[in-house]
Amino acid sequence: MTISILGINHRTAPVELRERVAFGPVQLEQALSEIKQLPGIEEAVIVSTCNRTELYCHGHAEHQPLLHWLAQFHGIGPSELEQHHYFHTQEDAVAHLMSVASGLDSLVLGEPQILGQVKQAYQQAKHFSVVGGILERLFQNTFRVAKAVRNETEVGQNAVSVAFAAVSLAKHIFGDLKHSNVLLVGAGDTSELVAQHLVQQGVSSLSVANRTLQRATELAQRVGAEAHSLSQLGELLPNADIVVSSTASTLPIIGKGRVEKALKQRRHKPILLIDLAVPRDIEEQVNELDDAYLYTVDDLQNIISENIKNREQAAQQARKIIAREASQFLDWLRSLDSVTLIRDYRQHTQKIAQVQLEKALAMLQQGKPAEQVMQVLSHKLSQQLAHRPTQLLKQAGEQGDQTTLSVLQQLWLEDDKQNKETN
Repeated sequence: MTISILGINHRTAPVELRERVAFGPVQLEQALSEIKQLPGIEEAVIVSTCNRTELYCHGHAEHQPLLHWLAQFHGIGPSELEQHHYFHTQEDAVAHLMSVASGLDSLVLGEPQILGQVKQAYQQAKHFSVVGGILERLFQNTFRVAKAVRNETEVGQNAVSVAFAAVSLAKHIFGDLKHSNVLLVGAGDTSELVAQHLVQQGVSSLSVANRTLQRATELAQRVGAEAHSLSQLGELLPNADIVVSSTASTLPIIGKGRVEKALKQRRHKPILLIDLAVPRDIEEQVNELDDAYLYTVDDLQNIISENIKNREQAAQQARKIIAREASQFLDWLRSLDSVTLIRDYRQHTQKIAQVQLEKALAMLQQGKPAEQVMQVLSHKLSQQLAHRPTQLLKQAGEQGDQTTLSVLQQLWLEDDKQNKETN
């Protein structure tokens, strides 16, 4: 039985193709049911996000039938997927899943959201009864490994987006942001990301100022902030401990004079200003003011570049953890084969013993001497139990198979040893 994965992701396929093979929530039940019906597949989980679609299977999944099914389900030709997909089995497949869940295979190295998406995919497959004991154990192990990667490495600890870097900088300077007054200038996507990170840090006093009050109001409602127009900047700045600006203005909207006036009203209590706009929103001369600390997007990019290096180093540690855990899982999976073999062998010998026992009892009922019956029983049992090993010995000797010969010899040596100890 094999663990296998077939998929495409942001590294192998353009977004147009990824969109066409993504699975929506209403498609999952049908898709999982169809996969389960493919020859040899016992269990399945589908992980489908904006950056990847992956089919995880346990059983005897074959590469091409699985690829053709994925293409057919979404109404595209298999040739369109041929050069953009990947197919892994056994240890490679297990390591891939653990890497995905740990954020090592993400567009942004170390991002944490993918773990929640993998957990959701597993729960959905379990809900539709297509997860059994093997994938159950694999995904539970994977969640444990992802947690270990987070706890034992710094792969997700350093900011690698401008919005996150801005908030991380503010946190580094102020420590606890819960009691800081924050002013966002601009209501675009970057400002929204900054606002989300600020809310996660516990900021409760948050204001949004924008040229269009309606846009400011819409963002403010989503993040629990107060909305203002840019004309109110003069009133807002004196109350702001942190200012993060990101507008599409072609000219600076926060000048040195305005900040100087705000500082006087604050009795020179420091202000942190972070300018994420290009062109700049905040005049460079603001840096000349005492108690005003201005950082630009270039300053943050330097921080981000250093943090990416740190994440890459942490990722190397994480890959070692994953390699070890994937190997241990495969050891467990292989042990199941030996358990099955042992069970089958015991059943085989029990059948032989039962047949010979019934024959011996029949001989006793016919009045044959007990000693003679026991000798016949012993002879028949030894003949039948030795038949197949004898054939293997002859075959191994003819082929020079020293490994098989050594294993069988070791088996008899162990038997002799146990017999002596018993006697």
